[in-house]
Amino acid sequence: MPVPEALRRLSEEPDFWSLLRAEGGAIPDPEQAELRVSLPVTGGYGLVLDIGLTTGEQALGLREPATSEPVQLGWVAPGRPFPAALRWDELDLFARVIALEDPTLPHPGLVVALLGPFAPTTAEDDEGTVEAVREAAYRSLRREVPPPAPSGPEQAPLPLFTGDTWWPKPPQPSPQVLDEAAIAAYTSPSVPRLQVRDSSRFPQEGLFDLVRRASRRLSQVPEEKVYDQSRPLARQIAATGDLRTVNHLLNVLTEAGCDHPTVLDALSEPLVPLEACWMVETLAGAVPGTLVRRHV
Repeated sequence: MPVPEALRRLSEEPDFWSLLRAEGGAIPDPEQAELRVSLPVTGGYGLVLDIGLTTGEQALGLREPATSEPVQLGWVAPGRPFPAALRWDELDLFARVIALEDPTLPHPGLVVALLGPFAPTTAEDDEGTVEAVREAAYRSLRREVPPPAPSGPEQAPLPLFTGDTWWPKPPQPSPQVLDEAAIAAYTSPSVPRLQVRDSSRFPQEGLFDLVRRASRRLSQVPEEKVYDQSRPLARQIAATGDLRTVNHLLNVLTEAGCDHPTVLDALSEPLVPLEACWMVETLAGAVPGTLVRRHV
């Protein structure tokens, strides 16, 4: 499912990410009052995030097979603590499977950035690893920057007048949506203060079934014909932690006929270590996070 145009435009606005952190405020003059983001995972299950663009309210739900409306996992509004609706390993698992099914949503990227606040770190998590993956997700938020308008003289000036003092270059906006201060703030550890998973209304069985199905889907990837030849090399990279042979892994995949954009992009130059790590782990059949921890 391609990213909806409305979400694509909003994801390029820093105000949108401030809103998602429940910091208050609203999107100036939104085209619609609410936005629903549907993220199919596997087996008819999916995650649904409803966002109030004028109120800042957010509701995360679980859509189960053969149902039209999601069952609520958690709700938050500006000034209120986020619910610990998902565990980090669950969100990471779902984001990996979504990335394999939807080439427009590579991991960790948009899914982790959107749903990360609903999956705060706990004592059971490797805080450094989680923080690094969150940071990579926010850094992946990019926007198209038009080339600067031509400036300067119509013909080459004399050497004396070629410096920036005479012909300063126009400022070039960054393609990165969030600045360094915002990324640091959004990736800082968060303590779960609102427990919702013990509620009788929480869809425990449905979420457990989704985790089971997603884990099975991820484990099946290395056995698929287009990927099975890459498994020995992926296992070697996962065991050594050395990403220098990733280009060879990429060659093996392309020769085997792999044309999955997410798989190939994660292993292509310029290499982003965390993006390469999750793909190597998947192809090797390794436990998610085992290679990532070596590179944080």
